Amino acid sequence: MSTISAYDAKTHFSSLLERAGDGETVVITKHGRPVAKLVPFDVRPAVDDLVDALLEARKGVRLDGLHTRDLIENGRRY
Repeated sequence: MSTISAYDAKTHFSSLLERAGDGETVVITKHGRPVAKLVPFDVRPAVDDLVDALLEARKGVRLDGLHTRDLIENGRRY
């Protein structure tokens, strides 16, 4: 974790975004006091939650004799 002044953060914002994208956390200070934290955005939990929701939603869903190929062909007719 590194620290940068608000003035320098404004001046070098694009490089700070690159650093955050690389996984670094940056604390932004104003007059020597921490006022903000730039942290990397973590998309993995959102993806994992989506996969879990999809797996849960399909529980108990059965094709009961239908074949995937038949469903695909039927969808192409419309």
